[in-house]
Amino acid sequence: MIRKRINPKEEKMKLLIVTVVEEFEKEILRLFKEAGIESYSGSDIDGYKNATSTLRTSSWFPSEKGGVESSMFFSFTEDGNIDALFKLIEAFNQNLDTNNPIKAVVVPIERSI
Repeated sequence: MIRKRINPKEEKMKLLIVTVVEEFEKEILRLFKEAGIESYSGSDIDGYKNATSTLRTSSWFPSEKGGVESSMFFSFTEDGNIDALFKLIEAFNQNLDTNNPIKAVVVPIERSI
């Protein structure tokens, strides 16, 4: 059996997931660069919030549901980069006049190849 010794000084990779509305896409890419996150992937998504039944029935087309054009980015990166990005996102979100702030979560990686 082959066992790899883990160097305690090696930082464990974590999965960073970020969602933004379309209007903040350029901003999050700038924040990634500022935080030292050079490698990431992204995808266009539609964001949805549950509307009350009153709002749905008052719509012209109540059976149609429209999502907010958004983007999702993810990166396998280290704690240092994540900490820097979270500080930048917190500062960015403080100055918003919208209820669609940049959102980010971190997921630990147990195994990877």
